[in-house]
Amino acid sequence: MFNFFKKSGSLLGMNARNLQYIRPSNRKRGREISDNKLLCKRILKKNNLGVPALITRVRNYEEFETFDWASLPNSFALKPNRGFGGDGILVVYGRKKNGDFTWIKADGSSITLEDIKNHIRNILDGSFSLANTPDIAFFEERLKLLKLFKPYTYKGIPDIRVIVYNHVPVMAMLRLPTRASDGKANLQQGAIGVGIDLATGTTTTAIIGKGHFIEYVPGTRLILSGIKIPYWKEILRMSITAQQVSKLGFLGADIAIDRERGPVILELNSRPGLSIQLANSSGLKRRLERVSGLNIKTVERGMRVGMNLFGGEIEEEIEEISGQRVIGSVEKVKLIGKDGKEIEVEAKIDTGADSTSIDTEIAKQLGFSETLRIFNEKISGKNILDDLSKEERESLFSNIPDLADTAKIKSSHGVSYRPMIELKFIMDTLTIPAKASIIDRSSLEYPVIIGRKNLRKFLVDVTK
Repeated sequence: MFNFFKKSGSLLGMNARNLQYIRPSNRKRGREISDNKLLCKRILKKNNLGVPALITRVRNYEEFETFDWASLPNSFALKPNRGFGGDGILVVYGRKKNGDFTWIKADGSSITLEDIKNHIRNILDGSFSLANTPDIAFFEERLKLLKLFKPYTYKGIPDIRVIVYNHVPVMAMLRLPTRASDGKANLQQGAIGVGIDLATGTTTTAIIGKGHFIEYVPGTRLILSGIKIPYWKEILRMSITAQQVSKLGFLGADIAIDRERGPVILELNSRPGLSIQLANSSGLKRRLERVSGLNIKTVERGMRVGMNLFGGEIEEEIEEISGQRVIGSVEKVKLIGKDGKEIEVEAKIDTGADSTSIDTEIAKQLGFSETLRIFNEKISGKNILDDLSKEERESLFSNIPDLADTAKIKSSHGVSYRPMIELKFIMDTLTIPAKASIIDRSSLEYPVIIGRKNLRKFLVDVTK
């Protein structure tokens, strides 16, 4: 681990974070906003940034004594106004049918009205506040889980933390609640943190709890890398805008994705934790240094800078180690046929196919019309032939110009043959010689598929 961070940017320590970034960047007003959840919610909402809906609040014991407990909905999140690190948050998922004042928590256990009252008393007494000073309890809507995240999370709602400095997003991670974290997206309590590539919004490396590296969701074979975060650009845009309106120069924006409403900001942190570095397998210090002093005038500019500077680093390292190019499941390719004729098309990368194949019309445009005409005459329009020996094939298909080979296709109807021609294609700046079979692909989505014989210089990332 030491060598990795020595290479890619040293870890930012807590003291360095406080001295170099928080104190100079986060003035008193900004800290007041981030430490006061109700004030923060009001300011964000005023600036057209989505936040969970406020149901009601209990500001003191006088309001506690007169509160209409029957008005509580079936599900809600109860929070301390000045809570820190996820402490004091209580989420209930439904009300028991056989009990008017009994609710159900994330782990399936029951919670009574008296339990809720006791929890509010603790909040009012300041048990969860930063300085143990009297606090406010408030109820807000319980967000609905996005279907994408359901297999990866236990009970609670995942969120995305984005570190923003100088109006540039510099690092992000997805936080997934676990059984150990009691359904809360808090790494200190045992949640999962998964690094996110800023350019693509795709997850990379993962840790659980305080820093143990993992590849899969515990107890499953669900791999944590390669999750494509929805609304990615909107999430970055919201994070930068939140920095502008809060006046915090260095912040962590926690954003959840509601199934119906999309991204909403849960809270802003003026002192975000630093486990995000481990989740990304990358140090934060160098990233902050790279954007320090930049003149970022617009949100869109901040997004572009962050995505350009801090995206694709894991991919680049993989390419450097393996000597192979990382490509997606669909890539643009330039096909080069007879006499230098070129066509650029989108091709499906298909590791399940043995060889490359191209559409009949593409082959004609590349100069192989005569090859196809004579081949079709040889088989006299028949699609099904008997299984021929090598000598019989060579005799049948001899003297066909530019025919490199034939592909034998077996099916329940018998055996058929496709013509194969030699060409070159350029993909991700690499020129690859290939034998391609020709088939009518006009009814298919992609006119070209690249098979595994021509993918030896590439690694396929299905999330790209």
